[in-house]
Amino acid sequence: MYDYLIVGSGLYGAVCARLLADSGRRVRVVERRNHIGGNVYTEEQEGIVIHSYGAHIFHCSNREIWDFVNRFASFRPFVNRPVSISGGKLYSLPFNMFTFNQLWGVTSPDEARAIIERERLILDREPENLEEQALSMVGKTIYDLLIRGYTMKQWQKNPRELPPWIIKRLPLRFTYDNNYFNDTYQGIPEGGYAKLIQGLLYGIQVDTSVDFLSNRTELAAQAKHVIYTGALDEFFGYDLGVLEYRGLRFEHDWFESENVLGNAVINYGDEDVPYTRRIEHRHFSPTSSPLSIVSREYPAAWRPGDIPFYPVNSPDNELLHRKYCERIANFNNYHIGGRLADYRYYDMHQVVGAAMKFARSLAAG
Repeated sequence: MYDYLIVGSGLYGAVCARLLADSGRRVRVVERRNHIGGNVYTEEQEGIVIHSYGAHIFHCSNREIWDFVNRFASFRPFVNRPVSISGGKLYSLPFNMFTFNQLWGVTSPDEARAIIERERLILDREPENLEEQALSMVGKTIYDLLIRGYTMKQWQKNPRELPPWIIKRLPLRFTYDNNYFNDTYQGIPEGGYAKLIQGLLYGIQVDTSVDFLSNRTELAAQAKHVIYTGALDEFFGYDLGVLEYRGLRFEHDWFESENVLGNAVINYGDEDVPYTRRIEHRHFSPTSSPLSIVSREYPAAWRPGDIPFYPVNSPDNELLHRKYCERIANFNNYHIGGRLADYRYYDMHQVVGAAMKFARSLAAG
């Protein structure tokens, strides 16, 4: 008999497993995929660490969280400085003085502020959708060139149909600072995120290629408590409806070159370019490999059974998720958490912090 059966070996499940095991609980982790780590999984090919499900850069300003993950893997500093190609020209991201100079030739913050202020949408209320949020924040030129097309591709929805919080995450700076994140600590584990997950799960029983939902009665009977990190609509057989996600499709190209793109991440803002970005993995982690692999990310329609990437947090989906949460609350020995169970787009540090808080509350009980 285990104290805790944890369903899913992503960051939330792995952190819970580590802390509960350290507190003396007997823990088992089951994972549907044939590898641990969920969407942060990395693998090494030809001496290059490949981010198998898209680029992941760990960033936070919480020293406790940073120190915690560094217990299990050594992080090397990495600052994400993506660029965007739109209309045949290249622009710096996030929006900063380099971007404004590339757009308008301005060289002072006052000049840039004046242009944005002239173009900005003025509302007497809070923005109700992504388009209003973007227009009220950066104005029409930046919205049309660098936001609208990329958003339409990524979400396959008109920006007027999307919530404003999606674009709020993007910094707006009137300095020559093209660091994508504002956080104090930023880096990538040496050897990739697989090393981090392996460190978190060291000494804990982990079984991959195990579908909990196909055999939940027998598996749940082996533990006093279940921590479920999967999708709630799938848990209930979608009987109230299906929660909506956006998917991704990846295509990979190998090159006999040590530098193909010149940058780790390049976004493509034009709607007629079918992919949203290209990633050259070797820029994330040093390597002596004479080769390079470049991945193209294509937005994809999502159906149950596909890997979910981005929750579509529309009012209807939010209401449906709340109904599923109310139902699983009646399962006394079940706990939920993580990006799927919570139906939230979380940064990695947010997942780690939430798992630390939750697991410690259980360990103290």
